[in-house]
Amino acid sequence: MRLLSRPLRMPHLLYDYYERRLARSLDRGTVPRHIGVMVDGNRRWAKQFNAPTSRGHQAGADKIVEFLGWCQELGIKVVTLYMLSTDNMNRSSDELDELMGIIANTFDLLDADANISVHAMGAPELLPDYLAERLSRLTARAPEHESVHVNMAIGYGGRREIVDAVRELLHEADAEGRTMGEVADTLSVEDISRFLYTRGQPDPDLVIRTSGEQRLSGFLMWQSAYSEFYFCEALWPAFRRIDFLRALRDYAGRSRRFGT
Repeated sequence: MRLLSRPLRMPHLLYDYYERRLARSLDRGTVPRHIGVMVDGNRRWAKQFNAPTSRGHQAGADKIVEFLGWCQELGIKVVTLYMLSTDNMNRSSDELDELMGIIANTFDLLDADANISVHAMGAPELLPDYLAERLSRLTARAPEHESVHVNMAIGYGGRREIVDAVRELLHEADAEGRTMGEVADTLSVEDISRFLYTRGQPDPDLVIRTSGEQRLSGFLMWQSAYSEFYFCEALWPAFRRIDFLRALRDYAGRSRRFGT
């Protein structure tokens, strides 16, 4: 049995060695300040194992907690997680009920880390009352020593975010007594940015999507204008630290042009 155990351990040893080597080679000065992640592939991951969809969602939630730990280790300050879109709200009531319960448990896990701050993005009115209340309590918490700021995009849609920003801008202008013509004559990019869900935060430097899909699905449509994108074949529950390090290495090797 001892002789058989050595070959079985070898791939794990090589994997660990490669991961450590990759981590050491990463220049911390090139690490993004803000990363957006589209956590895609939970249902397909479950289907691979003929498991219920809820198991995939739970595995995806567990991966979120693990991923945020990696971000804290690497000094990444802002993470935006695309967890549930407005389109996802059209899924079956049974699946949504299970998913909402898993998201609620994820909130509890994040609440257990005193160094994480959480900001909600999306339409809380689309969420069940118990989940909206739990999210409100979590976002109200102010860590004394913040290690990472997490934007939770739940019930989120990129087009809706821009519409909400414009609506809020117009309400402000109306309260100030400005006419619509005056607003139109002075409207700028900065005016819209002041009312986005991520107001006051840096735009994402890097956006990662798992599961092999190569589209944005409305995620951070305004903020990602000059972001770098990385598409990974791994399904989200199977996303490994080494996959993350490869994404960061790829990002570090790019020359950002910001539209120039």
